[in-house]
Amino acid sequence: MKKLLTLLLLASFSITAQNSMEQDIIDIEDKLIEWRRDFHQNPELSNREFKTAEKIAKHLKSLGLDVEVNVAKTGIVGILKGDNPGKVVALRADIDALPVTERNDLPFKSEVKTTFLNTETGVMHACGHDTHTAILMATAEVFSKHKDKINGTIKFIFQPAEEGPPPGEEGGAKLMIKEGVLDNPKVDAIFGLHINSQTPAGVIKYKTGGIMASVERFVINVKGKQTHGSQPWSGVDPILISAKIIDGLQTIISREARLTDEAAVITVGKITSGTRFNIIPESAEMIGTVRTLDPKMRAMIERRMKEMVETIAKAYGGEATITFQNNTSITYNDAALTEQILPSIQKVAGAENVQLMKATTGGEDFSYFQEKVPGVYFFLGGMTPGNTEAFPHHTPDFQIDESGMLLGVKAFTQITLDYLNN
Repeated sequence: MKKLLTLLLLASFSITAQNSMEQDIIDIEDKLIEWRRDFHQNPELSNREFKTAEKIAKHLKSLGLDVEVNVAKTGIVGILKGDNPGKVVALRADIDALPVTERNDLPFKSEVKTTFLNTETGVMHACGHDTHTAILMATAEVFSKHKDKINGTIKFIFQPAEEGPPPGEEGGAKLMIKEGVLDNPKVDAIFGLHINSQTPAGVIKYKTGGIMASVERFVINVKGKQTHGSQPWSGVDPILISAKIIDGLQTIISREARLTDEAAVITVGKITSGTRFNIIPESAEMIGTVRTLDPKMRAMIERRMKEMVETIAKAYGGEATITFQNNTSITYNDAALTEQILPSIQKVAGAENVQLMKATTGGEDFSYFQEKVPGVYFFLGGMTPGNTEAFPHHTPDFQIDESGMLLGVKAFTQITLDYLNN
């Protein structure tokens, strides 16, 4: 009887605590939207998020968190220790904007201008990182009021340069890891989300395993033999070789990749060669990208590309080399962790609003965190339900329905509580 009474008292406390936290989440929505609009109106590019970082740090300090600034140049990390010992959970938001000129009539639209890679451009939160930042700030505030309900520690990671650091600079998740963001205290699991302009507000999408692709940048250098355009037999045409290489690379996808397992893409996006119409040049350069969702398929494709580039060039009398640069790894959701947190997401969104999705060939450097610790990344709906014209990310017309943001706070809060208190 005594044991039963204790269990009932604990259950009663849990329900009361949960209701109190739920009300705090509801009450923070106005702040959440205000923060998002401020970030949206004042966007900053990768590794230049100075004012954004300042605002985040000021807020976290006001909540009593231990705050570290200038992590990976402009990143902010806040640590909240619960009243009870336990595991360490990291929650991550990216904070940078894009060199895109905003094209809409929002009262808080960005008017910021800058020079990016020698080109005049606007600056815009055209991928929703302003919403991610505001959601994580709100989550931190909610938890700061309920330390007695936290069995462990929460690390709030505000990451710069997700879109990639400027040429010649380090940045993003990779630099944060290098500087020890997953240590002191050591993180046991990490969670992240991404708002999606083409998923209805109120919906969460997830996938076990590869949810976003690895992003490889490749450069192919072809060497031929220069000659007069009227005498091709006197030289070796690197443009012809390039065309044959491009054609050959596509057969890796269409004839060798097991596409029934996961998708894969090889794209040549740029070719540079020649100076005049009547000169067969000496060299050509091709630049492109490879997207994969499976580590074994990724290794196979890179191996076959190297073999094909070299042998095709040799078959036509030339030489060619290929180099790869890894921009992001596969965003790979840990299967056991995904299964563990799925009930938490269903609890706040409703089981009917939590949908299994197919993988996307977009990339995300959250993947580097997942290479070090188990992690789950999911998509949060940001489209007005019933909208028939939702503009994609990275475009001047990109917009988000702010009514979907509060679910992000609820999801982060429930996932973290359930993981730490399991």
